[in-house]
Amino acid sequence: MPDPAELQVRVYYEDTDFSGNVYHAAYLKFLERGRTEFLRTNGVHHSELAKDGIAFAVRSMTIEFEGAARIDDLVTVRTEVVAATGARLTLAQSIWRGDKRLTSADLVIVAINREGRAVRLPSAVLALALGRGAAKAPPRVSI
Repeated sequence: MPDPAELQVRVYYEDTDFSGNVYHAAYLKFLERGRTEFLRTNGVHHSELAKDGIAFAVRSMTIEFEGAARIDDLVTVRTEVVAATGARLTLAQSIWRGDKRLTSADLVIVAINREGRAVRLPSAVLALALGRGAAKAPPRVSI
């Protein structure tokens, strides 16, 4: 399995609720960005997959909210491959502020075609999941 990837995300006003804490649904956006940058960092681009008629869909997700991020925080999204089989990629993700874990999520994503049917994982994704993918960029990205 490849090393976990990290993405830094700044919390903006639009991510928060009336209390200044990150609204629960915003964490899903942060996790999505983490998955996308994890793939991109390792040379897998959604735009290229889309040309081949392949996309990813979240099949299942278990999420735990352990602490709250607040406006202007700089949080780190960590993404790690747990397993890959057939059309499924199992990931563990977490969101951290410094050394405090705020959110953790275990999820399964599946590769699907234009008709929404499951298809085998693209070879580049499978190679990455098995630790044979070559990183194309540094493993830490900031947005």
